[in-house]
Amino acid sequence: MRYITFIAFVLLLSSCTFNAVEQDSKLEDYFQENNLNGSFAIMDNGTGRFTVHNLKRFRDSSYLPAGTFSIVHALIGLQTGQITGVPSLSIDSLPVLDKKGAQAWMDSLGYGARNDKERFKINNIDSFWLDNSLKITSDAQLGLIKQLYFGQLPFFKAYQETVKKALVQEDNTLYQLGYKTGTGILKNGNQIGWVVGWIEENNHAYFFVLNTESSTSQENLPAILVDHVKNILKGQGFFEGNR
Repeated sequence: MRYITFIAFVLLLSSCTFNAVEQDSKLEDYFQENNLNGSFAIMDNGTGRFTVHNLKRFRDSSYLPAGTFSIVHALIGLQTGQITGVPSLSIDSLPVLDKKGAQAWMDSLGYGARNDKERFKINNIDSFWLDNSLKITSDAQLGLIKQLYFGQLPFFKAYQETVKKALVQEDNTLYQLGYKTGTGILKNGNQIGWVVGWIEENNHAYFFVLNTESSTSQENLPAILVDHVKNILKGQGFFEGNR
């Protein structure tokens, strides 16, 4: 497998300096009113300011990435020629990579690494993003989506643009909304849920991550989580083209 070694990218996915963080009471109210357990953060790329609910969980707690890993998976597949055209980003439809090559990419990205000495090691090549061996923080998820948006990951820019376009769910004169969902089961039996993405208004990008955890499993969780994200964003004044 062909790959590029970017040692400088190790641990680069961490996105926050936390110099400009606002813990919004409206977000806290939303989580309480909707019986949600988890975290949400949105970053204004223009100012670097973060609006966060549950900063500690966002910054310090890591969980299996589930279907959100298809972003990285698709990029590797395109870079190595195992995927041609526009990927579906369905984790089930993406090709299984060889372990040695996939490990090299995980090392170069620093995806799932706790520090530069404790990098993630792949055991089960066909399920490591689901089996709780690979874990990622919401902070790192936000860093990944931001770098993808700007074409700053260690993949050809054309491939990053391909995956970015595949993530776009809504695009009109007022805004563009792109995201990827993911759900899985933690070791404690709880269901984890992710929505990782961006919203752009007036050529101004904002990056967000929703992470939830529940002891009750829901089959339609991805759609529910997307509704939560849209409601949160609406409460923050988005979708009107005024941000």
